[in-house]
Amino acid sequence: MPPTLAAVAALRQLGLRSRTGPLPDAPVVWVAVSELEDPTPFLEGGELVLTTGMRLTSANAAAYVARLVGRGVAGLGFAVGVIHETIPPELLAAARDQGLVLLEVPRPTPFIAIGKAVSRMLAAEWYEDVTRAYQAQRELTRAALTGPGALVTRLARLLGGWALLLDASGDVRHAEPAGARSRAAALAPELARLRPRPAASLSLAVPDDHVAVQRIGLGGRPRGFLAVGTDAPLPHAAHTIVGAAVALLTLQSETPRTGRELRASLAALLLGRPDEGPSVPRGPVRVLACAGGTAVLDALESDPAGARCPALPLDGHSAVIVPDELTGAVEALLPGPIGVSAPASATGDLAAALRQAEQALAAAEQTEQDVLHYTDLPGQGVLGLLEPGLAHAFADTLLAPLRKEDLVETVRAYVAANGQGEAAARALGVHRHTLRARMRKAADLLGRDPDDPAVRAELWIALAVTSSRSGEIGHRGDSKSGPPRLA
Repeated sequence: MPPTLAAVAALRQLGLRSRTGPLPDAPVVWVAVSELEDPTPFLEGGELVLTTGMRLTSANAAAYVARLVGRGVAGLGFAVGVIHETIPPELLAAARDQGLVLLEVPRPTPFIAIGKAVSRMLAAEWYEDVTRAYQAQRELTRAALTGPGALVTRLARLLGGWALLLDASGDVRHAEPAGARSRAAALAPELARLRPRPAASLSLAVPDDHVAVQRIGLGGRPRGFLAVGTDAPLPHAAHTIVGAAVALLTLQSETPRTGRELRASLAALLLGRPDEGPSVPRGPVRVLACAGGTAVLDALESDPAGARCPALPLDGHSAVIVPDELTGAVEALLPGPIGVSAPASATGDLAAALRQAEQALAAAEQTEQDVLHYTDLPGQGVLGLLEPGLAHAFADTLLAPLRKEDLVETVRAYVAANGQGEAAARALGVHRHTLRARMRKAADLLGRDPDDPAVRAELWIALAVTSSRSGEIGHRGDSKSGPPRLA
């Protein structure tokens, strides 16, 4: 959920004061600054609108408030001491009469401070949702190793509702809680709509229930259906959790034809949704990214050490999960170049280890090395000292304003060029005046000067942490990519 208006107003550093009574728990989806007499064509609803009242008069105050209420804004912040020394009484009366929350913004508080505060709160909420969904996916994967019934039970408890696993004909295979079995009959007409539509899903709103139904299977005739129901509509994070459950059930429903396919399927599952599985090595592991395709699988199967390592063919390369103690032996088996991740827990984030290995592979190809370890890439020693959760939260909060204006790559190029505008402009393929204008805008959004070495250091860390998670730096196919540098 986005931050509430009450939570924003409670930030002491902003000094906001409600002039219309107690604040509701209305969500604030964004902050919009406008001096237009009618800003509603540029609003979507849910915004905290900020104004100095430049075009506000006693005659148009009531109509102005009515338009904002009609658009469904979260509230109105009025800056005093700029155009008006106090909030005009006509505006205050109209807000009270029409139910619009009116916040007084003191003269020392700039609008950008409010926008940045809300942006940080939104970033923190997004990070919490991602973390919650990630943890839920791990729990579902662990349950799936026991069987589909355990997965359905875990899913229902994670959502705080009920879940049904139906076979292709609509008969109940598993229900959680048991009483949810009675809901299957009402879903029968909806299943008929899903059967001929691959990768289809639908949502239903019935009394006291919000129901989502998804088809299980890769194509053709469905293997079954998953239905979940909750008291309230599913938030975005919950949809991600349901999608993970469908993926796991689909994988269980598809029977691989060979042992190699089975190992590849398990590796794909665990690289994307990490957890402990029967074919994943126990203890610390590394992920190796290799430029070869089927030759990698053949090399692994030719040696006892390699036979213990799950492998997954990817687009243009392969990934191999290797017990840490066998890394050197397996490296010797495989055709180069090879990128090697840092050690990871077999029950930890193997997806992050895969991204590390791919970055190391890209650097190995660029430098024509046979084997390159992720920890040997420039800057990774510093990043390894940071606690991952705190580092990612710091990066998301700092870069959030830049993402909204699509300025992350501009700042990345500027930091990589050590603040040299000409070099950064050449790297981006833009004119130096264009770069200068973008960097001025970035500085305003950040509220700090990127020419300050300390600020550039913070930006480098945030960009490097984000790239480590998303694979932006050193991504395969981008021969110009490389870790950002400070000097």
